[in-house]
Amino acid sequence: MAQTWEYSTVPLMIHATKQILDMWGSDGWELVQIVTGPDGNGLVAYLKRPTGDGA
Repeated sequence: MAQTWEYSTVPLMIHATKQILDMWGSDGWELVQIVTGPDGNGLVAYLKRPTGDGA
């Protein structure tokens, strides 16, 4: 059975990026990508972690 994942998107504040990512990482989330926010300002992090339902 294939691994299954859950995903989250997180807005990043430029002055606290490391702290935000460290907090999510300590909860088991892995950073997939950081992109510019939908309004063209700021950054958004895409994260994933295993659901525990897969192999």
